[in-house]
Amino acid sequence: MVIGAILKRKLALLGLIVIAIFAAAAILAPWLAPYDPTVSPGDFAAPPSAQFWFGTDLLGRDFLSRLIYGARATLIIGILANGIAVLIGTVIGVTAGYLRGWVGSALMRFTDLMMAFPALLLAILLAAIFDPSLWIVVLVIAMVSWVQIARVVYAETISLAEREYVVAVRSVGASSARIILRHILPHLVPTLIVWGTLGIATTSLFEATLSFLGIGVQPPTPSWGNMVNENQTYFEAAPWLVFIPGIAIGLLALSFNLIGDALRDILDPTLRGRH
Repeated sequence: MVIGAILKRKLALLGLIVIAIFAAAAILAPWLAPYDPTVSPGDFAAPPSAQFWFGTDLLGRDFLSRLIYGARATLIIGILANGIAVLIGTVIGVTAGYLRGWVGSALMRFTDLMMAFPALLLAILLAAIFDPSLWIVVLVIAMVSWVQIARVVYAETISLAEREYVVAVRSVGASSARIILRHILPHLVPTLIVWGTLGIATTSLFEATLSFLGIGVQPPTPSWGNMVNENQTYFEAAPWLVFIPGIAIGLLALSFNLIGDALRDILDPTLRGRH
């Protein structure tokens, strides 16, 4: 039903196609990439040609091959980091919203404290403490991305906890764990799906920012962010080395945003039927 509704929306369908292309490229990278992304078969910053469709980078590596392999790192970080952030935010938000009292206050004050720090500054601090790698970047982005989800889940859980059916179940002696798992979490699923989809775009951009600053995925492992960082000094001489991965990052973020907007319209009863 949800997929069918998405297919009826042209922009959402376009976003789904773009994501499918990027995902297929990431999965099939060993077979699609014409060259090993870590070797240098060409000349220094060669322009696009019949042999190298997207040219070569500053070390003579095939840029198309690095772009295809870079989709792996970007998508892995975007999906895993956002998945961990959604999980952390959901646990904290539901616990604080249902229990309330001093437990809820302590959890939400901690959430407010995390929100008070600029996310990029906190991510740079954490990345500086740990040795940067793909998995460290995943954890760093997750640690700074869960707070917004926690606030949304907290507000919805407070509202759901006061519903008549929850009060009735509580009055017959159901445990808190059962109430949360059986009667509150299922009603949070639409919100989590929308936030999860939109969050992938945000975390992908965050990864690109960290890699651009040199504290994300480390070379020679390609990611779209560090490809921009590696080649920015030759922007005037070889602009395609910056434009191509930059466009890929923008398309990925836009596509996930289009899917997220469509899911919000489909799953939110107040917006359903607007189209």
